[in-house]
Amino acid sequence: MKIEDVLARWYQVASNGSKTDELRSIMHKDAVFHSPVVHTPQVGQAIVVAYLSAAGQTLGNESFRYVREVVGENAAVLEFTTEMDGIHVNGIDMITFDDDGLITDFKVMVRPLKAVNKVWEMMAAQLEKAQSG
Repeated sequence: MKIEDVLARWYQVASNGSKTDELRSIMHKDAVFHSPVVHTPQVGQAIVVAYLSAAGQTLGNESFRYVREVVGENAAVLEFTTEMDGIHVNGIDMITFDDDGLITDFKVMVRPLKAVNKVWEMMAAQLEKAQSG
């Protein structure tokens, strides 16, 4: 599968609000998620989908924009900006895909420190809400 097609699928899922069923359809069963605020990698489709869905609910507001992409054969680095409660967030999504176009590894990095703290606060609330709901 061509990387352009894979990225087009990712952008579509992200722009639709990172719904769990859509995320599941593009996620490898053994995918790994690297959070900017959780020390250990999160392994498995279910947990990766939960994190990315929560991120879509917190980071993916009306100010969210991808502003740059660096693309390789089976990977992409996508820079984004957004604003959360008046705090400017700048970050990158580092995404690796398998030969079928499924996401196998997803790493998020965020700056500055004030933004990392805000992401942690809002993601924790969103994940707790998802678990209790």
